[in-house]
Amino acid sequence: MTTDSPARARKPRVLVLFGGRSSEHAVSCVTAAGVLEAIDRTRYEVVPVGITKSGQWSLVSADPSAWSLRADVLPEVTATEQAVVMGTAADGSEGQELLVAAPGSVPESLGGVDVVLPLLHGPFGEDGTLQGMLELADMRYVGAGVLASAVGMDKHYMKVVFAAAGLDVGPYVVVTDRQWRTDAEESIQRAAALGFPLFVKPARAGSSMGISRVEDADGIRAAVEAARAFDPKVVIEAGILGREIEVAVLQGRGLDGPRTSLPGEIAIQPGEHAWYDFEAKYVDGAAAELSCPADLPQEVIDRVRRLAGEAFDAIGGEGLSRVDFFYTPDGRLVINEINTMPGFTPISMYPQMWAKSGLGYTELIDELIALALARDTGLR
Repeated sequence: MTTDSPARARKPRVLVLFGGRSSEHAVSCVTAAGVLEAIDRTRYEVVPVGITKSGQWSLVSADPSAWSLRADVLPEVTATEQAVVMGTAADGSEGQELLVAAPGSVPESLGGVDVVLPLLHGPFGEDGTLQGMLELADMRYVGAGVLASAVGMDKHYMKVVFAAAGLDVGPYVVVTDRQWRTDAEESIQRAAALGFPLFVKPARAGSSMGISRVEDADGIRAAVEAARAFDPKVVIEAGILGREIEVAVLQGRGLDGPRTSLPGEIAIQPGEHAWYDFEAKYVDGAAAELSCPADLPQEVIDRVRRLAGEAFDAIGGEGLSRVDFFYTPDGRLVINEINTMPGFTPISMYPQMWAKSGLGYTELIDELIALALARDTGLR
């Protein structure tokens, strides 16, 4: 009779990492609240670490209520005297261990971790920077790698890659920092040539931060300046008449291709929201309604799922992504964007679409951790 060794019997340690330096800090905290509530503590040892808006890593509460969204207060990771850092394992074993360091004291080990679950949205978390650090440390982590994260974050290069892969991309122009500062009028004219309405967006932000809908040329300048508050590079897209269809994508196991959920459709309820903005996503619970599966012909359902898998492969996706399309009256499926770290609360569209497709929230977290534990570190 044989018994498992202690190393095999112990639960995997999961570093749940959230907060961060981007404008989506609060959204990341809300995502963490959902995951901390649902993750199976009988299967995993959870180590919650928050990143402050200034970049400090801190050991924080594992209580989901500490990070939940309340109508009057946005959750935030605050700095403490004790900072969490990564270091080489003291026993010489492979991998990294976590250390807690405080001024004037000897760093204390928190032990090693088996996998990192990054729940960060936006720059300095979702854009490949964190992923590069984890790659350098030979740490396994959930989600897209360095290049896929960077491409998925940058709406400009995302569109370049999608077009090269043969996906249908809508008309757009890019306004760089240099172009705006040297000849703003020329950029305004290029944007106006697309027609109206326009959607003006920071190139590297999410959660509808800094996005404006523009109805005429007089509104372009103010919209670009609003977007530049989040990113000096701006993408301006022609409005596309069509239904907003989303598909959740999950990496296949082994050599299998990506798995796709049933498609969902966002319906904005009559009221204060003309489009799916930040308030509609996270604050006003009655603003939007998800229909999954979307009321589409079977041929369109099959086609949008196939295209979502192609978009995931086009950027070299790993782990998870949500792919958004416009379904136009003439039957086109125009890809809008891919999100490599979509909203992940229980009421977010990504988990809801998988729940409607037969994979519950806790099981989805299990699957993402399993995929990360199974993949190699380094070049893949």
